[in-house]
Amino acid sequence: MSSSQPGSCPCQGAAGRPTILYTLLSPSVRDWPSVAPARGRCLCRQHRPVQLCTPHRTCQEALDVLAKTLAFRRDGRCRVPLFRLGLAQCTVPCQVAEVPMPSILKKILLEKPSSGAGSSQRPDRPQPSLAEVQWLQCCLESFWSLELGPKEYAYLKGTVLFNPEVPGLYASSHIGHLQQEAHQALWEVLEPWCPAGQSRLARVLLMASTLKSIPPSLLGDLFLRPVIGDVDIADLLEDMLLLS
Repeated sequence: MSSSQPGSCPCQGAAGRPTILYTLLSPSVRDWPSVAPARGRCLCRQHRPVQLCTPHRTCQEALDVLAKTLAFRRDGRCRVPLFRLGLAQCTVPCQVAEVPMPSILKKILLEKPSSGAGSSQRPDRPQPSLAEVQWLQCCLESFWSLELGPKEYAYLKGTVLFNPEVPGLYASSHIGHLQQEAHQALWEVLEPWCPAGQSRLARVLLMASTLKSIPPSLLGDLFLRPVIGDVDIADLLEDMLLLS
């Protein structure tokens, strides 16, 4: 992958603090000196907030993927990895456009000054940035380039489900054996399509590991928040379980 994860921001100085101009023009920074500037407050294009171009269609596809993980709801640690794999398998699109933002001058002239510490409010929860979504697209496109089939995805999900490193397991050795069987089954389904089946298996597992770099908060803000609002995903899954 040629892209890199979202890093430092040109709006910040060498010490990671906002520049003087940004501090002067941003009331939120002055009101909250102990809080680092949120990703949605950055002035750079890469860190400007974005939103889905077709939120209802895309979010519905993401909710369908999330519903397929309900069978594994009791293991909260595997829910997010399975959701990531589901997004890759179902090729859920994530085309975005910049959120219209008022000009700095308009914000200065129209923003009401806070009357005191008790009346001041924290800024709204920021939306995903362009850099974050580009990293998500890079991870998904690299995974799509593997052109995995339904069986390969099924066995790959098995390697995620049977994780002996999860704390609190009563039979971790047995779970580890099941994970080895899932790896073996994945290798067997890959071998006929590639003479070096073992190396392809290593590549598939490597690409799957890159999906772990996608933060769950980004997935929730991008795919779920536009349709369900600021609802806790765990509570949403509980409601879906009761209705199913």
